[in-house]
Amino acid sequence: MRKPTTFQPSRSKPCAAGQPEPRRYRWAVRSPPSREGALERRRRRERGSVRRRGAEPRGGARCRPMVLAFLLPRLRRLQPGLAMSTATGTFSLQQPLNYRAGGRVQPVDGGQTEDVYEPATGRVITKLLCSGEKEVDLAVQSAKAAFQTWSRTSGMERCRVLLEAARLIRERRDEIATLETINNGKSIFEARVDIDISWQCLEYYAGLAGSLAGEHIQLPGGSFGYTRREPLGVCVGIGAWNYPFQIACWKSAPALACGNAMVFKPSPFTPISVLKLAEIFTEAGVPKGLFNVVQGGAATGQFLCHHPDVAKISFTGSVPTGVKIMEMAAKGIKPVTLELGGKSPLIIFSDCSLENAVNGALMANFLTQGEVCCNGTRVFVERKILDTFTKEVVKRTQKIKIGDPLQEDTRMGALINRPHLERVQRFIKQAEEQGAQVLCGGDLYVPEDPKLKNGFYMQPCVLGNCRDDMTCVQEEIFGPVMSILPFDTEEEVVERANNTKFGLAGGVFTRDIQKAHRVVAALKAGMCFINNYNVSPVELPFGGYKSSDPAGFGGEANASHMEPLHLFV
Repeated sequence: MRKPTTFQPSRSKPCAAGQPEPRRYRWAVRSPPSREGALERRRRRERGSVRRRGAEPRGGARCRPMVLAFLLPRLRRLQPGLAMSTATGTFSLQQPLNYRAGGRVQPVDGGQTEDVYEPATGRVITKLLCSGEKEVDLAVQSAKAAFQTWSRTSGMERCRVLLEAARLIRERRDEIATLETINNGKSIFEARVDIDISWQCLEYYAGLAGSLAGEHIQLPGGSFGYTRREPLGVCVGIGAWNYPFQIACWKSAPALACGNAMVFKPSPFTPISVLKLAEIFTEAGVPKGLFNVVQGGAATGQFLCHHPDVAKISFTGSVPTGVKIMEMAAKGIKPVTLELGGKSPLIIFSDCSLENAVNGALMANFLTQGEVCCNGTRVFVERKILDTFTKEVVKRTQKIKIGDPLQEDTRMGALINRPHLERVQRFIKQAEEQGAQVLCGGDLYVPEDPKLKNGFYMQPCVLGNCRDDMTCVQEEIFGPVMSILPFDTEEEVVERANNTKFGLAGGVFTRDIQKAHRVVAALKAGMCFINNYNVSPVELPFGGYKSSDPAGFGGEANASHMEPLHLFV
């Protein structure tokens, strides 16, 4: 009988100082132990008359290192200052929120503090210390030093480390999703999906790391030329508060896969979960300092953008802030990747599957409390089915379960903070003043649970009788507000759909597949969906037209984290 094979890791000789030790593997062939022999050894152990080879008696000195090796990784995760609970309203944090050179640290300068809230309850769960210019410089210099080691590793070595980081994220999915829900307010149901997309992102770029290569070009006379794709250096990532952990992965995975280092600044509203990513990268084997985290607001972002040792900037956020970042980067001639706002059209033709179109409209407007840049908030409905579609959308919207985001059956949690909640309310009031009709929702919502009474909740809103010139149709609300607009012809709706300064996404619902492809080809949008919405596989680039996203990221588009070096021989 063929002997079974087992797959076991082995270690090669130590690497040079400061370099991550590569994990190597060997195929080991072992014979299965006999049943009789195993039973006999068990009886002898129970009588105390046998020990494993080289082992001390139970409780002996040689047993302790094995016990410690098992327990230490678990004990490290029970860090002081972190009160973790699955119950809403019980979380608190006293740990430092900066991460530099492989550990959490307090910023050496800055001084300004900001409250960090739990949106579901309105509680302050920690204080954020903003990083000043000295702290930013320390983080950049730490990343620069780690880059010297990481950039010399092979693509396959980087692949193994990123795969290990993906495995750790997958293993700790529920823990990270709970942190995300506590600090962001979205439902735990959605947060788990976000974490799944995060580890998938790392796996995807791990797979690309080993295939990044240049070209060989044969030239006349026996000469030839070749190109090398070289990492840029220290990249800066500036994240948004609607997808804190996922955006950090979207920015760091391609940068690290290409051999770069990164200093990441999350939104001051959601500073917590990215620290888990930093710790996972360190545990997975990246050099200390390769991924650092600095906290702060606009001033901290400016220090990062102006720093002379920063090679590239990647930003997700609003259009006005994106414009400022482009201006700052231009002064240093730094490449920039931007993912900005949107006011995307969703076109519903009369020949659609009505149930599927209604599901798509709900997904396009109320995912993450409507706080999604690519949401299809301008819902164009062919007049033939306007009444039927609107009635069904209103009925389904009124059934959305609002409440404690850590409860499994909740489908809409709290908005990010009170100022943003009030901003969304002002948009609805202005829409009514301009002639729109509130068909359902739009009011503040107070859950029955007393601990949630100060949370930032509202009822999802559907607006009817909308016109293209209304503010609610032209401006990004970034909340759970759907605007429904009637149309009569395909040519008309395409023209109206493109009449916007944004161009991030668009969607079409129809059974006529030729019409679907004809319409999406005519839309001036970077991402288009046919008979679905808000599906973003990591394999595809994410980006838009016009003010939404002049560069794009995701998929193989992130080869922009490397630059070609041309050589002539």
